[in-house]
Amino acid sequence: MNTSRPVRAFVLAIAAAAMSLMTACSALKPTPVPPPAFFALDGGIATAPSAPRAVSIGSAASAPTLLINAPQAGAGFDSQRIIYVRQAHQLEYFAHSEWVDTPARMLAPLIVSALDRAGSFRAVVATPTAASADLRLDTEVVRLQHEFGATPSRVRLTLRATLTDNATRQVLAQVDLDNRADAASEDAYGGVVAANHATRVMLQTLAVFCSQVAEQWQAQGGSAAKRSVGRL
Repeated sequence: MNTSRPVRAFVLAIAAAAMSLMTACSALKPTPVPPPAFFALDGGIATAPSAPRAVSIGSAASAPTLLINAPQAGAGFDSQRIIYVRQAHQLEYFAHSEWVDTPARMLAPLIVSALDRAGSFRAVVATPTAASADLRLDTEVVRLQHEFGATPSRVRLTLRATLTDNATRQVLAQVDLDNRADAASEDAYGGVVAANHATRVMLQTLAVFCSQVAEQWQAQGGSAAKRSVGRL
């Protein structure tokens, strides 16, 4: 009796079953997700332009001091996720790219450094601090988004800055600094590079704005003059 044929059929059946089991296990195994890439918003600290005007040594003692509050962020922008826009009113996020921190927190030391370099203030301090100051700067990241729809795509950074007399609580000036920079590539990294370029320009413009408002405030006598008027 020839048993080789049934044995061979049995072996082939076992092999087919094993192959089917391996295929099923492979299908059930989740596809590995690549880790996210993290990017910094540093504005090119080492190459950031210096302030346009410096206070002379003779007037340094009378220059105002500046207190900088931590930047806030508008709805949807207080996140480490990198936002892009393909159509109006819809915010989307790159799947595998993130900021190392929220844009508002990354901007905080950059703003302090830029205004300290401006030379228009006797001292620049950031909250939290027990130090008193003549003027206070509040900022809000209105938007930071990579906008597609045109070629090249571009990044738009809008920062709202409000300078206030710290003694009288009077708002001296408010401005929306709206900066755009073209992306060198149509991906997250191209947007990150453009965002840093927009940040460099924004920091320079912010330094000019604060310097001009502080100069006008000082020319009008500052808080001391307002307090004297209030006592009359």
